[in-house]
Amino acid sequence: MQNIHPKYNSNVKVTCSCGNTFETGSTVDSIHVEVCSACHPFYTGTQKFIDTAGRVDKFKAKMEKAKEFAAKSKKK
Repeated sequence: MQNIHPKYNSNVKVTCSCGNTFETGSTVDSIHVEVCSACHPFYTGTQKFIDTAGRVDKFKAKMEKAKEFAAKSKKK
């Protein structure tokens, strides 16, 4: 069982959605992340609201429908 391990790349470029880039080691050729240490609220000390794909809006709409359904159920 030889050659079963993937090739390790020592200089892989990591790109964040904020524009920050750095290098690390990995078995993949490039890495793309949404949040890194340069933009994460825990490391920066600032509050930053991240809403990917409108998840908060979808949740609020779902809760409104649930309230409407509950109100209609009580009337019957």
